[in-house]
Amino acid sequence: MGTNWSVRIVEPPEGCDAAIHAVLARVIDQMSNWEADSAISRFNRSPIGEWMTLPDHMLGVLRAGLEVARLSDGAFDPAVGRAVDAWGFGPGTGARGTEPSPSCPWTAIEVDGSRAMRRADVALDFSGIAKGFAVDAVIDALRDVGVDNALVEIGGELRGIGVKPDIQPWWVDIEAPPGLSVLPLRVALSGLSAATSGDYRRFRMAGGRRLSHSIDPATGRPVADAVASVTILHDSAMMADAWATAILVAGPERGMALAKRHGLAARMIERGQTPREHLSPALEAMLD
Repeated sequence: MGTNWSVRIVEPPEGCDAAIHAVLARVIDQMSNWEADSAISRFNRSPIGEWMTLPDHMLGVLRAGLEVARLSDGAFDPAVGRAVDAWGFGPGTGARGTEPSPSCPWTAIEVDGSRAMRRADVALDFSGIAKGFAVDAVIDALRDVGVDNALVEIGGELRGIGVKPDIQPWWVDIEAPPGLSVLPLRVALSGLSAATSGDYRRFRMAGGRRLSHSIDPATGRPVADAVASVTILHDSAMMADAWATAILVAGPERGMALAKRHGLAARMIERGQTPREHLSPALEAMLD
């Protein structure tokens, strides 16, 4: 998955290690664009107009991604893989810096029962949702082997259940963009997830501009560098992951409007001579 992971477990029962590794191997096998034989890679090579039966976990992530795409008016798009490749952030060989034609790639994906097909030459890319799904899946697997108290982190996406050995909740400091002076934000992740999308995680510089790996589906280009990061708190790490990406892409005004409309607990850090912090009403209510 191109990132690190960690799991903290209170009094871990036997079988935890095997359960965690089994989940992560399954996610990679189904959803890694970097593995040529993964289910997502095979789907992206499938003939246009031909149905392919998808494994259960990939199907669930695709359905969730398409729903967030609909609710965010396309700010989140699980089928933006061609543009990701074109700008040099994916496994493909697209020419860096080209400008893919603007489109709504997610609308070219059709799902029927357990199968899906591409109605145009688009490619699925779950980089904005799969880590969150993996966090949720690891939590579920740990619960199946008897774990009641744990904190799971994959690539900065977190979810906690239960409490620490000292009966304190899993307190975590929300990730802040490097080099920006913003007040720290500490939250208790007991029965809650946190996911952060930021332009500082994967980027490259071109012509003095920071090109983020987050692609705006409306333009087919990296998002503008006005928003440094977005953090979402949610019951589901998968949904927190997807919505953090959507609101980052949507930008300050539209993004925070989306958070308000859908009752999301969101924190946005906007770049500028003086960084600006935006908190959604749902997050402000949680912090009261």
